[in-house]
Amino acid sequence: MKKLKVAFLHLLPIAGDITHNQRLIEKAVQQAARQGVDWIITPELALSGLQFFQKIGTEWIEEQPGEWMTRFMKLVQSLNVNVFLGCPEKAAGGELFNSVFVVNREGRLIGSQRKVTSFIDDWSTSGTDLEPISVENVKVGVLICADAYTKQIADTFLAKGAEILVAPSAWGPGLYGPAGEWEQRSVDTGLCVFVCNRTGEDESVSFWEAESLVIKDGKHLFSHKSKQSAILSFEWDMGKNEPVSEDWDVEYLV
Repeated sequence: MKKLKVAFLHLLPIAGDITHNQRLIEKAVQQAARQGVDWIITPELALSGLQFFQKIGTEWIEEQPGEWMTRFMKLVQSLNVNVFLGCPEKAAGGELFNSVFVVNREGRLIGSQRKVTSFIDDWSTSGTDLEPISVENVKVGVLICADAYTKQIADTFLAKGAEILVAPSAWGPGLYGPAGEWEQRSVDTGLCVFVCNRTGEDESVSFWEAESLVIKDGKHLFSHKSKQSAILSFEWDMGKNEPVSEDWDVEYLV
């Protein structure tokens, strides 16, 4: 199986400032692509920030791919990368979802995952479908933040052939912060977990100490937290299920 070069975008989005966040994502994706990466992963709700609804509500959320997503897909195609993008979504029936979309090198939307454990988000409906997304012949289970809280979702992905778990998250330490869930999911499934987290703060949640992580067998192989947006890149051997890199390269957004 192939070796992958992966970049996590450990971003500092601003809750409710959609234009700012769009530009931040575009800039980070372009900067990461210059490193020759295969996959680029954003945090949960990178487009909106976690607590956007307290500032701007939900009327702006559209069916995807919308106007900006369509332009973004063309950008992804021009950069020859695959991108996992955290973005709110409106379904044809009007329901709202906390989703992650996967855009491939051809600029096509090849899959999406809707957050299942969404009752904590106030504004969104819980997703029900759980299917790994095949990204260049690698089957990926997408665990959106609190979807890692219990074992059922990760176990379902494993049973359906997932080879790796990607966890776009907005989950910082504190009273309800992560307490070993990602680590336990890696133990339960035997799969590596790629946790792309974020930094900054929203209305009532701080992410300054939130960590992006690469986890295998319950152990942190790589970890990062920072006060500014960063690109975290590393090489991964899918055949051996282990990193090629000794640590990830950290490049701050300029």
